Amino acid sequence: IRGAIEARHLRFRYPDADADALQDVSFTVAAGQTLAVVGATGSGKSTLMQLLTRLREPPPGTLFVDDVDVLDRPLAELRAAMAVVPQEAFLFSDTVGGNILFGADADWGSDDTRSLVARAAEGAVLGDDVSGFADAYDTVVGERGVTLSGGQKQRVALARAILTGRPILLLDDTMSAVDTATETAILQRLRDIRRSRTCVIVAHRISAVRDADLILVLDAGRVVERGTHESLVAENGRYADLHCRKLLEEEL
Repeated sequence: IRGAIEARHLRFRYPDADADALQDVSFTVAAGQTLAVVGATGSGKSTLMQLLTRLREPPPGTLFVDDVDVLDRPLAELRAAMAVVPQEAFLFSDTVGGNILFGADADWGSDDTRSLVARAAEGAVLGDDVSGFADAYDTVVGERGVTLSGGQKQRVALARAILTGRPILLLDDTMSAVDTATETAILQRLRDIRRSRTCVIVAHRISAVRDADLILVLDAGRVVERGTHESLVAENGRYADLHCRKLLEEEL
């Protein structure tokens, strides 16, 4: 799988719901490009992510990866091409290194593996944090990562996804728990990584999506605006309003 993603008039309604969660959503993202999705809570952002990974089944003929309907691909093959970083990262009662390495076919005890883990952690701006832990990457984080902050848990999950090298990277509000300075540093380091992967970013912060090749603004399941950061700001619509609010927050 190279990573091209296309939606064709995608519509989805949850069982027993009175209205569609997504309505007539269409977009095309070439392999190696970045798609960003923004919108208010309940606008359909997380539903789109669930359909991409087939946690929910989309209608036939509406969602494609490399021009193949996702329903026609073996589920294991589809998911093996995706690395997902959810907003609520799940960590195991294991070491920091073991959690980053989860899902990779490698031995934590080897020097080469430790080097790969450290490199992935640097990509997630986690290296300085880990260096301050008592046992560095051998520090046990406790059940669900209880000894880590919310931002540190998100960055461990991001490092895990970076390490996999999978062609499709899905970031579902991944940096919601980190401060603005850390977010900026992560985005700078992700630029090189994103060049070789298709990336889908769901975010509330405009700063997380401004470099995307295509930005979709969702409202009540519909795409109400689409374009690049510059074109959407020039339209002076919903996205521009979000951008102005962000600038005001930073100024305050």
